[in-house]
Amino acid sequence: MAPNDTSEPSSNSPQETESKRAASRKRFRQKARKAEDNPELARDLLKGDRKALSKAITLIESVKAEDHDIARQILESCLPHTGSAVRVGITGIPGVGKSTFIDRLGEHLIDQGHSLAVLTVDPSSSRSGGSILGDKTRMGNLAHRKQAFIRPSPTGGSLGGVARKTRETMLLCEAAGFDYVFIETVGVGQSETAVRSMVDCFLLLALPGSGDELQGIKRGIVELADLVVLNKAEDPESKQIREAVTALRSALQMLPESPSGWSPEVLTCSALKGIRIDSVWKSVETFIEHIRSNGYFDQQRREQAKQWMYETINHALQDDFYQDPAIKKLLKSVEQEVIEGKKSSFQAAHELLQTYRGG
Repeated sequence: MAPNDTSEPSSNSPQETESKRAASRKRFRQKARKAEDNPELARDLLKGDRKALSKAITLIESVKAEDHDIARQILESCLPHTGSAVRVGITGIPGVGKSTFIDRLGEHLIDQGHSLAVLTVDPSSSRSGGSILGDKTRMGNLAHRKQAFIRPSPTGGSLGGVARKTRETMLLCEAAGFDYVFIETVGVGQSETAVRSMVDCFLLLALPGSGDELQGIKRGIVELADLVVLNKAEDPESKQIREAVTALRSALQMLPESPSGWSPEVLTCSALKGIRIDSVWKSVETFIEHIRSNGYFDQQRREQAKQWMYETINHALQDDFYQDPAIKKLLKSVEQEVIEGKKSSFQAAHELLQTYRGG
């Protein structure tokens, strides 16, 4: 370059060149995914294509910013085709037999000509990433039925994760044409309230003679239940089973009246032996018929939709707050000041919020 040439030299450093290439590849991938995945994926999903459904759920669950808009567009395309499935939440402490129960109940539904999607929720799954194979192993019979779809619903370690990911996954399953959606929770009080807010019927599994009914009252889980089912009850006339049924019915009678106008029932079954599974499902159907006939079904769906709107706003604001560059820059130092006692948590929160607002 001549000494008097004032034009700026082009940047050819390896780091800058690679950075530009990476940005170009990212833009290309985004364009390709938006152009190809979005409309075709939604179209295939609405036809009941399982691969398209799985891929759409993966986009919903993705933490990548570039996937969020695509997932939202797919969900919006599917929304007009949702709402026709019956949504059932199933909970119970670990070891109560939820997976075996769902396996048997699901087969019963399929034998009646229905289709079923099962979403399993475990707030601890973020540690291991969840396991589709594990869930299918636990529900071995359903896994081999083409009318069934089983999917773990990772929560990201929070109740917000349950509400956001599971709710949207449920809607995609409905759009794919499933008649029923079961949502299984871990049953230790971490996610039951969130799941109850998105289903039509909430079913609690309990074990006879273990005191679960009293523990459930303390956690508020029994209060959420529309039906309580004592599993592993091969002989409903045995003293242990009769005492457990009596204790649960007494506990339920102490609860305030349900806004649905339904008095929760206590049922017995043995999922392992396949005993009285049909009776349990008949009670679910009776409950759904009851809340449809008195208008509570539609009322509850409207209330849930309103609640989901506010939850979506709250989560979007929270995400926007933590992604704000100024907050990212300031957060660690303010956090350390709180830890060291140099600043109160209230003062720190106010300072961060003022920064976010540009104040």
